[in-house]
Amino acid sequence: MTIAQTIADTQWLPDSFLNRVILVTGATRGIGRALAWRLAELGATCLLLGRDEAALDTLYDAIVAAGYPEPVAIPVDLEQLSAEGADQIAAQIAEHFGRLDGLAHIAAVLGGREPIATHRPDQWHRVMQVNLNAVFLITQAVLPLLDASDSGRIVMTTSSVGPSPEAYWGAYGVSKAGLENFTAVLAAELENTSTTCIFTVNPGGTATRMRAEAKPGEDPRTLPQPETVLDAFLWGLSADAARGHGGRVNVRDVLALQAE
Repeated sequence: MTIAQTIADTQWLPDSFLNRVILVTGATRGIGRALAWRLAELGATCLLLGRDEAALDTLYDAIVAAGYPEPVAIPVDLEQLSAEGADQIAAQIAEHFGRLDGLAHIAAVLGGREPIATHRPDQWHRVMQVNLNAVFLITQAVLPLLDASDSGRIVMTTSSVGPSPEAYWGAYGVSKAGLENFTAVLAAELENTSTTCIFTVNPGGTATRMRAEAKPGEDPRTLPQPETVLDAFLWGLSADAARGHGGRVNVRDVLALQAE
């Protein structure tokens, strides 16, 4: 059975993530917010990382009001994140929980669809910092905490333009190609040295603000909503994902199977 079929067949129980501590970057909107809410609904203690403090507070209050496990808001601007800042995040998690069961890298910026010849350097650096450098810094900082879990999991969010380059996707496409390589390297390094597993998800076109920015003429009603693309992310954060270590799944494949 393929990983996509396994994901499509998985039924999530109300306590599927009970007592698991999971860090979600980009937690205040789009897929990140939908994932954080669903994880909380399934019993996880969510560490909500985002730069918009008001949005973090709103999400925190909503999760608590729903009766789900109390989350932790971590206000961080990934554009400004340094190694020291990432270490502080890890220290905060270590102090309160002593471990981390899952890390979902959702945060990303588009930076404009521009030709390389005229790409704005400030946007290039911004995209590389958020989409790639911050991923490295946070992952490196929390790896010991993931290893302290009995089933540490990392889920990377990629894009079709990572493995299959297209013109005018500029820094975003290059950052996702880098993320694909980073994930492959880390997966190989973890293979025989750690119980932590890493899994990559390509959500495909989804009705988010970034998608509207990338393709402003597209009708968002033709796209899946963030809430409908979560199963692959959830599976990648689960204990079952050990057999998918280093793997990659396209959400559209999962949705097609679920529609059968």
